[in-house]
Amino acid sequence: MVTNSSSQNNVGVLLISHGSRLPYGEEVINQVAKIYQEKTDYPVVVSFMNMSKPSIPAAINQLADEGVEKIVAIPVFLAHGVHTKQDIPKLLQINDGHGSNEDNEHGHSHGHSHDHGHQHEQGHGHSHDHQDEEAEEIRFKGEIIYTEPLGADNRIADIIEDRVNDAL
Repeated sequence: MVTNSSSQNNVGVLLISHGSRLPYGEEVINQVAKIYQEKTDYPVVVSFMNMSKPSIPAAINQLADEGVEKIVAIPVFLAHGVHTKQDIPKLLQINDGHGSNEDNEHGHSHGHSHDHGHQHEQGHGHSHDHQDEEAEEIRFKGEIIYTEPLGADNRIADIIEDRVNDAL
C-alpha cells in the first residue's frame, strides 16, 4: 500500500453505480470498492443513482466529512448514456444535467454549482426514482472531477476471455 502523502490526504474517490431493488449490483460494486481500497490510500465511497443507498449526495457528504478537498467521481458503467451524460452530472451538481461534459477538453467537469433546481426529466423512455434528489443538500465545497465510464478496455476483454474459458 502506498504511504499517505499530503497530496493524497485531500482526495477522495466516489464510485457511482446505478442501484437496484435487487442486492446483486450493490454487492458487486461494494466488492469492487473493497478491492480498489486495498490498492490505494484514498478514501473510497460507493454511491447509487437510485434505489440503493447511499445516494450520491450522501456519499459526497461522507467524503466531505472525511476532510477531502477534491473528489474523483467515477461512473462504474461501461458506456455513456443518459445516466452518465445527464442524470449523474445533475446529481453531482457539476452542470445542469442537460449538456455533455465534453465542453472540457479532457472530457470531465471540474467543480460543481449549488443550483438545487433538480427536476429529473422522464424523456429518456423509462422512469426511475432518483431517490429524493432534493432530500440531501451537498455540503462539499471542493472540486469534483467526473471521469469517463469504464469504456472498452483490454482488461474487460480479458474478463470476457476468462468467462468463455471457464464456460468451456
